[in-house]
Amino acid sequence: MKIHVLVENTANSPELVAEHGLSLLIEACGKRILFDTGATGAFADNAEHMGINLSEVDVAVLSHGHYDHGGGVARFLALNSHATVWMSPHAFAPHFNASGKDIGLAPELQQHSQLCSASAPVLPLAPGITLHQANDMPMAYPCAGDGMETIDNGIRTADTFRHEQYLLIEENNRRVLISGCSHRGILNISAYFQPDVLIGGFHYMRAGEETLRHAAEQLLKQPSIYYTGHCTGDTAFLYLKQHLGNRLHAFRTGDTIELSTPHHYART
Repeated sequence: MKIHVLVENTANSPELVAEHGLSLLIEACGKRILFDTGATGAFADNAEHMGINLSEVDVAVLSHGHYDHGGGVARFLALNSHATVWMSPHAFAPHFNASGKDIGLAPELQQHSQLCSASAPVLPLAPGITLHQANDMPMAYPCAGDGMETIDNGIRTADTFRHEQYLLIEENNRRVLISGCSHRGILNISAYFQPDVLIGGFHYMRAGEETLRHAAEQLLKQPSIYYTGHCTGDTAFLYLKQHLGNRLHAFRTGDTIELSTPHHYART
């Protein structure tokens, strides 16, 4: 299994574009899966530079309805005319950050024929690949809401992130979970899925030391290896790295995470 980081907040080369966003190209179970499209079309430019042909993508997934994960959807649709783009039924609801800024998806894309609503709790995309809404996930730990809001039945309210979904890949006796921003709480997600490897943002970029201390304690109790970036934040990563050691790795634009055997993880 290989996970190519098409865009993230930082880059491993000046020839690649970094932006506040996330996009991954996953090669697993004989399929090519695009997970998120970043904030702009930069992911596509980086893919070309990395020798990745996005027209060969078999299926795409949007982790949730925020612009920094779905802002490049139109660019992808212009490059690929056959891949279904799976998103939550709630992805196009209005979304706002704590200051009231609109951080949602472009509404004009809603009716595009390649965009499909993943309404089933668990949606098989291919043998070994499933998409999870996880609405029954126990919420024992706080969500990383950061004051974000949505509009539900005409009322502006705190976002419960029901538009967030997760990609689970089971290959070579290993469970690999891909999460976008983990708004429902990385501790909840890790405890619920119990993956061997968890790849995605932790949304700790504004977390204080007490939150990070608790996170480190709980993550140590889970069995996973973690690869993280985007919304985790540099301070949070360095703090967690001190406690998790070789179980925690950072990724950047241009990196390829190669999972060759259940006990061998490498980043190139």
